[in-house]
Amino acid sequence: MTESSWGRPRAAGYASQAGHDGGTESPSGTSGGPDAGSGPRPPAKRGGRDLRAAVGVGLGLGAVVLASLFAYKPAFLAVIALAVVVGLWELSSRLAERKLIRLPLPPLAVGGAAMVVLAYLRGADGVWLAMALTVVAALLWRMAGPPEDYLRDVTASVFAAFYVPFLASFVALMLAADDGAQRVLTFLILTVISDTGAYAVGYRLGRKKLAPRISPGKTREGLLGGVLFAMVGGALCTEFLIDGGSWWQGLVLGLAVAVSATLGDLGESMIKRDLGIKDMGRLLPGHGGIMDRLDSLLPTAPVVWLLLLAFVGSG
Repeated sequence: MTESSWGRPRAAGYASQAGHDGGTESPSGTSGGPDAGSGPRPPAKRGGRDLRAAVGVGLGLGAVVLASLFAYKPAFLAVIALAVVVGLWELSSRLAERKLIRLPLPPLAVGGAAMVVLAYLRGADGVWLAMALTVVAALLWRMAGPPEDYLRDVTASVFAAFYVPFLASFVALMLAADDGAQRVLTFLILTVISDTGAYAVGYRLGRKKLAPRISPGKTREGLLGGVLFAMVGGALCTEFLIDGGSWWQGLVLGLAVAVSATLGDLGESMIKRDLGIKDMGRLLPGHGGIMDRLDSLLPTAPVVWLLLLAFVGSG
């Protein structure tokens, strides 16, 4: 779900575009130079990432998610709301720094958290109501500032409200089902499997670039690997985790997840290239920011919710 997924380690030129990682990398992933062969080796890296930190943070996040998901649904709802608020803050900060776009963060954050909660309590109608009120509040809040660039700022506000909390609210919609924990777990497993399969296959076999102008590390072979892994994982998840699910539905679900996760990853890559940055934030060592973890998850959530609704009902 990061720029280094699906293929060879990230070229140094991409990092230098945003002012990061200006040096080159040796094949082992460590910085090259006259003294590269002497002294203790730094932690292993791939694509400019500290793998030790990335694995540690990933395991920690996974533990928090699983514990809250299966112990107490409202606790997981709070995790979603917190991720939404932090994601909006990261997006707002980067837009202000790189494009001088001023998002009205307070109404977006409050409205975003409300979307998640109302999705769980009131269903899709609650999401649309909260979305509409959030947009209106953002428009009014921005009116307290100068009129210059008002249209640009409010347009970006509507985009932010849709991109982060609205899409995240579909996770809460899945959670509200009787087997909601299993549905959310399926959603998370398939997204992670798709990304992992794409990286593994692309790193070993990747030759043909998928979208070189957007994300040079991704390959067509990696995409096929992600599809294969996700379809197998989908068949297993729908057969053993989803009430009333069938293996063939999992094949369809896995294919859809691989496609949506890819588009989500490429979409955020396009945003970051437009902003001239490598990561949306630095909150998670080895991963970047919260938005760098949500890039594949956000557009995949409504896809999984809709397909499970069609296959097995609302629960």
